[in-house]
Amino acid sequence: MNDISASPILDSALARKLSAFAPLSVSDHLVLSDLHRRRRRYSAGVDTIHQGQTRSSAFILASGWACSYKLLPGGARQIVSVQIPGDVLGLRSALLPRSDQSVEPITPIHASEMPQRELLDALARSPGLALAVLLSAANEAAMLAEHLVNLGRRTAAERMGHFLLELGARLRRVGLGDGSGYHCPLSQYVLADTLGLSAVHVNRVLRELRQQGLVTFQKGRVDFHDLAALVAFAGFDRSYLDHDQQMSA
Repeated sequence: MNDISASPILDSALARKLSAFAPLSVSDHLVLSDLHRRRRRYSAGVDTIHQGQTRSSAFILASGWACSYKLLPGGARQIVSVQIPGDVLGLRSALLPRSDQSVEPITPIHASEMPQRELLDALARSPGLALAVLLSAANEAAMLAEHLVNLGRRTAAERMGHFLLELGARLRRVGLGDGSGYHCPLSQYVLADTLGLSAVHVNRVLRELRQQGLVTFQKGRVDFHDLAALVAFAGFDRSYLDHDQQMSA
């Protein structure tokens, strides 16, 4: 048997994330380690999963950032979610006959491919891991619901503040970033496609939040200046991220 205490998978972003949802045993970690076998580098801007693709795999994102998006017939893009290290790319697509969205690396990424059969076999062998994955998927569904509220009921500035706070909470859960801020490679165009704004509007909103002394996003870095005030401004209630115990107002 492998010495799990010496395995880097114990300290992987995915292991840290899943352990926040359910305790993982040594055997669970061994199964998780096995799922990392097919790790390789993927270039930014080249889709790893295509909308409409059949028999797609899921991917464990080890490093870098990616996004899931839907492409409309006219060519417009709506980003459904932004993925960070520790997330699983295309989990739903791997379980459905046909992928309903595309996944694109925002930066160069390292990710491990999980074909559907291997993923299902791993979850069947490891009930603890299956529970953690299920709870993680439920958490992602809660985030999607919150994003729908963002698009439908919050102002542009509130959307931006809420989104940046959520990213901070998620990054802290996997050991990236802290209460003062975090590195963020998202361009204004990615933010626009995520928040339903134009790139020009994104620039204006970021300037407004900076001038209010709440948060600055410049040169790939998000810095919180008044976290409590930003939480109140954006109406950020982290209960939908209730497994995150680190983000504080």
